[in-house]
Amino acid sequence: MAKTILIVDDSSSLRTVVKMSLVRAGYEVLEAGDGKEALSVLDKAGKVNLIVSDVNMPHMDGITFVTQLKQSPRHKFTPVIMLTTEGQ
Repeated sequence: MAKTILIVDDSSSLRTVVKMSLVRAGYEVLEAGDGKEALSVLDKAGKVNLIVSDVNMPHMDGITFVTQLKQSPRHKFTPVIMLTTEGQ
């Protein structure tokens, strides 16, 4: 059974590129456009093995999303990679 990865980013083109790479590597991929949508997707999803999240998003940014995510016993130990296209 393929492992599942959730991509959280407000850029649909970035989600598409990341998704294509992950699907080609054999992963099942879920998508969300911001942290609020990601929490909703996680409520309905089975086990998610990894989350790749942007930092700056509308409605709920990546830091707030991870803070809320880690309060859930179900997702407390789900690893999260923060991926952003923002420059310093």
